[in-house]
Amino acid sequence: MNNSIKKALLQKPVDWYIKWTASIILLTGITLTASNIYPLNLFFDVVGVTGWFIVAMLWNDHALIVINSVSIVILLNGILNYYVK
Repeated sequence: MNNSIKKALLQKPVDWYIKWTASIILLTGITLTASNIYPLNLFFDVVGVTGWFIVAMLWNDHALIVINSVSIVILLNGILNYYVK
C-alpha cells in the first residue's frame, strides 16, 4: 500500500471507522430485509444501529442518540418475539 494512503488511513479518528463499518452492516441488513431473509436481517440491523449509537455518543448528538437507542430496543423486541413464538 502506498505510504500516503497508509498515512491518510491512520489519521482517521475512531468514529470514522465505526460509522462506515456500521453503515455497511446496516446496508447489508436492509438488503436482507428486501430479500425477506428473516430474522438474520434484524441481527445485522441491530449491530449497525448499535455502531451508530456509539458514534452518536462520541459526537454527543442527542438526536442520533434518541433515534438509535429507540431503534435498538425495537429491533431487539423483534428478535425476542421471533424466538419466543
